[in-house]
Amino acid sequence: MSATPQESGFREGLKVAGMMFLGFITMGLGLGVLVTSVGLPWWVAPILSGLVYAGSVEFLLVGMIASMAPLTLIASTTLLINARHLVYGISFPVQNVNGVLGKFLSMYLLSDEAYALNTGPNSHRFSSSRILTVSLGLWGSWVFGSTLGAILGASYLSHLKGVDFVMTGMFLILSIDSYSAVKDNKTAIAAVFSAVFALIIAPESMLLIALLMLVVLLTIRHVVEAKHAPSATQVNTDA
Repeated sequence: MSATPQESGFREGLKVAGMMFLGFITMGLGLGVLVTSVGLPWWVAPILSGLVYAGSVEFLLVGMIASMAPLTLIASTTLLINARHLVYGISFPVQNVNGVLGKFLSMYLLSDEAYALNTGPNSHRFSSSRILTVSLGLWGSWVFGSTLGAILGASYLSHLKGVDFVMTGMFLILSIDSYSAVKDNKTAIAAVFSAVFALIIAPESMLLIALLMLVVLLTIRHVVEAKHAPSATQVNTDA
């Protein structure tokens, strides 16, 4: 007996994202332990991971919440870091998802990993069940991992030193990997300059100032390079 389309899509979603579910659980453990290590109650972890569900932003929010940072700073920082999702929505195959609730969930639970797995040359063929299996599976793995990490942290790892370095270490590794893949020296210099400049002029709002400055510098760079780039007409004439 052949499998139904829903079953086929479910199995396909598990096949393409199963290993990533395990990775999300592992990363969630780090978030949960971090939550309790800074003195926050364990239940903050499932609420933060379940409602915010913004990956790296949640590691930042833990420190901001613990230090009672202003709500405006938290909101603006989250918006800047997750602004890329505004572009993701253009090519995400939400039209393949059935029902209003399904479409809402697929967009609300959109992450870098869900986007990567559910887009591509054949994304127009992806079924609703496959897309939702990937998105819901990643979200559930993240919430489960962070909750388990918070419970373990509160019970056994409350005195573990260095857990607050998880976020910094994660961003360092991601930065090194990104630079190794694309050695863009101009962007790297702009990022370092923005961070140092923001740390000097506004250490309490360093992250927000640095992100804003980096956006401005990258925009200026794009405009300048576009202005000096040879036009298609010039290229054809030279040819």
